[in-house]
Amino acid sequence: MAHPYAGTGAHTTSYYAASANPVPDRPALTGDHEIDVCVVGAGYSGLSTALHLIEKGYKVAILEGARVGWGASGRNGGQIVNGLNASLQTIGKRYGGETATFVAGLVQEGGQIIRERIKTYDIQCDLKEGNVFAALTSKHMQELEERRALWAGYGIHNQDMLSADEMRAHVKSDLYVGGMIDHSGGHMHPLNLALGEAAAFESLGGVIYEMSPVTSADTEAARPVVRTAEGSMTCKTLVLCGNAYLGHVVPALTARVMPVSTQVMATKPLGEALAAELMPTDVCVEDVRYILDYYRMSADKRLLFGGGTVYGGADPKDIKAKLKGNLDKVFPQLKNVEIDYAWSGNFALSFSRVPQMGRLGANTYFAHGYSGHGVTGSHTFGRILSEAIHGDLTRFDVFAALPWIPFPGGRALRVPYSVIGSWWYALRDKLGV
Repeated sequence: MAHPYAGTGAHTTSYYAASANPVPDRPALTGDHEIDVCVVGAGYSGLSTALHLIEKGYKVAILEGARVGWGASGRNGGQIVNGLNASLQTIGKRYGGETATFVAGLVQEGGQIIRERIKTYDIQCDLKEGNVFAALTSKHMQELEERRALWAGYGIHNQDMLSADEMRAHVKSDLYVGGMIDHSGGHMHPLNLALGEAAAFESLGGVIYEMSPVTSADTEAARPVVRTAEGSMTCKTLVLCGNAYLGHVVPALTARVMPVSTQVMATKPLGEALAAELMPTDVCVEDVRYILDYYRMSADKRLLFGGGTVYGGADPKDIKAKLKGNLDKVFPQLKNVEIDYAWSGNFALSFSRVPQMGRLGANTYFAHGYSGHGVTGSHTFGRILSEAIHGDLTRFDVFAALPWIPFPGGRALRVPYSVIGSWWYALRDKLGV
């Protein structure tokens, strides 16, 4: 099976890649090396883990199959959304009240880590505050009110309900009946965040090898070994953070998650006046449907609009056609707007919609399966992985003990089963039930 990075390396033709901050040339791994900790994957999970560990004094190297932030970390909607895909209510029903309380205690941690990194290392990534959840029906409003009340019960009071008029103060659209604002959410340029975290890691002596896809990994050895086409890295501790792009290199992880693609496009610059008219408070927005729209303004006043899913991770033939109809429903004013960029990227979906963390052998750790909520979740999990490697397994053990559920039908049928499920939930959204 070919590695998903085979024959690739350049960033996708996204707005983020076109507006990325300058980066240094980084070598591929050649020859045989040894290190304290080897991290596979230079996305948010890997960068967060590596940066936490090098701050603790470990010698750390990162192996990246393409470029820093090449995968979901450099292609996503750029929204800092608190929480996991699975709700606190679902987690409580599934795993018990103690686990729900534990998760509630860390749902805002990822956003806090992001802001700490930006401040400490002066990362230029256009950070802005506030994210809004948009409701299209009264049922959506009820769901949001229940969420606000539930989170408040755990001591989280950053969320306020929005009436239809209050919603229009944030989004000049007639589509919504109201919504909810999370004042502790926000948005930023996701690729520049990843590039800034990589630069911070390197400033502390860390080494990143790019264009070095892992071809095999001995995860059971006391001293794990990973190999690339031209080199190897032996380490005391191995951390696997390939997420949706790890491919089949580690068979024990392949069945745990499914790659799912989502799409984003960027309009031409709209200008200060039109951008302020459409989104006066410059927050980011996502609606609460199963297959949702999400959007925000970039620093240069483009509307970045995303949505849609393709199970299995394939790219749709025409991203603009897939998304433009939804954009027109939100903002009919932009019906004839030019689209300058359109791209797709994969996230890793777990069947339970809860991220997974664990060990393979005594000294190989992994984290993946953020299910579309990876911007914040990956930063939190990176910190928890670093705590475990440093000897504090308290938080790691909670997640590692959660049971994971394989997709029905195994690898062969996980895509069609998931598509059927998404059709059902999309129908419920349309019917308002």
